[in-house]
Amino acid sequence: MSVPAYDPKPSLKYASAIGLQAGAVGVFVSAIQNALGSHSSGAMGFVTRTGGTIALFAGMGATFALTESVVANQRKKDDHLNGAAGACAAAFLAGIRARSIPMALGGCVVLGTAMGAFDYSGQLSGETGVTLEERRRRFFKQPPKLSPDDE
Repeated sequence: MSVPAYDPKPSLKYASAIGLQAGAVGVFVSAIQNALGSHSSGAMGFVTRTGGTIALFAGMGATFALTESVVANQRKKDDHLNGAAGACAAAFLAGIRARSIPMALGGCVVLGTAMGAFDYSGQLSGETGVTLEERRRRFFKQPPKLSPDDE
């Protein structure tokens, strides 16, 4: 069984795409915070009052994606340790925003461990190591191989 060649990930493209997606989630969360809060900021309060949430989500998403792809490119492996490093960096950023080094380190350990375990189980990428073609071959009967004597 041969190990497939590593395909390098475009770090900045991946980080910007994930950062934008996480920013969109941040806009949604900020809008919910704005709607549930009592204030006089009006509808633009989701940007002016709780806009830091948008930046935090976008920053954490971009940090996760950039760290994950840089670690994968340096190691030339695509495994669970890349996701653990990315999650650790993103959680550290959240702890720094809270102005707490213990929270940053604790978040790094907890989120890194959780993401590493999740990636290790194959659930994030959906890959179990067995391709669809291999599963199909195992499931269906294969016609018997004819020997040259039978022909």
